[in-house]
Amino acid sequence: MRNPQLNGHGELQHLLTIEGLPRDILLSILDTAAPFTEVAEREVKKIPLLRGKSVFNLFFENSTRTRTTFEIAAKRLSADVINLNINTSSTAKGESLLDTVDNLAAMHADMFVVRHASSGAPFLIAEHLARTGRDHIHVVNAGDGRHAHPTQGLLDMYTVRHYKKDFSNLVVAVVGDVLHSRVARSEIHALTTLGVPEVRVIAPKTLLPTEVERLGVRVFHDLKEGLKGVDVVMMLRLQNERMQGALLPSRQEYFKEFGLTQEKLDLAKPDAIVLHPGPMNRGVEIDSAVADGGRAVILPQVTFGIAVRMAVMSMLAGH
Repeated sequence: MRNPQLNGHGELQHLLTIEGLPRDILLSILDTAAPFTEVAEREVKKIPLLRGKSVFNLFFENSTRTRTTFEIAAKRLSADVINLNINTSSTAKGESLLDTVDNLAAMHADMFVVRHASSGAPFLIAEHLARTGRDHIHVVNAGDGRHAHPTQGLLDMYTVRHYKKDFSNLVVAVVGDVLHSRVARSEIHALTTLGVPEVRVIAPKTLLPTEVERLGVRVFHDLKEGLKGVDVVMMLRLQNERMQGALLPSRQEYFKEFGLTQEKLDLAKPDAIVLHPGPMNRGVEIDSAVADGGRAVILPQVTFGIAVRMAVMSMLAGH
């Protein structure tokens, strides 16, 4: 079967998940993002690649950072951006997701950026558009349930490549709440696809999916042991809003065992970098001395995120 994210020519049609995307597509996105980073650094406010196109941000779940960076990216490409206020939209009055999509498609939408609490919602929208003969409308997954957050995974890969130049000799650790994290899944799929020889996940047993090893990772339940000799540390936020039941004894105990402090970071390589998708819980998963320290690249991640989202949207539009 043809990958539903690619058109008949093997080009990107939608971005729904990193899982299953060819390595050359991932590299093409990263390569395309590079000049957009340079555009941002030169403070060029707009380029006309999406002039005349309408981008609808459909955020059925709260987000500030992701929605803002998508909006900035689309506007820098000269698109018309429409932010749907879900709290006052027809979906709050009982209209179905696909009815909402149909109505917005009738308003000549060119692209939907979708964030939804249900895993698979962006796939459902893409399938519906294809079935109803409107597959010229592109869908970008901005986070669905526990499933995927592909642009976050890609901007993390861009950040790693920016600082480490090459993926082929790295040891990368993904630390924290892997069980509830769509970011972790996208990062792991991207890292393994791009040829990182060793990907580690470090977490308590209660915060790991069953059989996580099948994703091609090494599992550690001790942060100090897992950090030894790593090049990149990818911290994850505790997803308290998705937890059911007592998975942790306390936040204080979690920080003691799995919080990233300078002492623990010193076990990694001297030039190791620290990433975090945000928002950070300081004193829970990461100490402020590390978050604000010289080895953290958390703020550059945000800047690179705009360039990566510009790259994705411009490629979907055929540029």
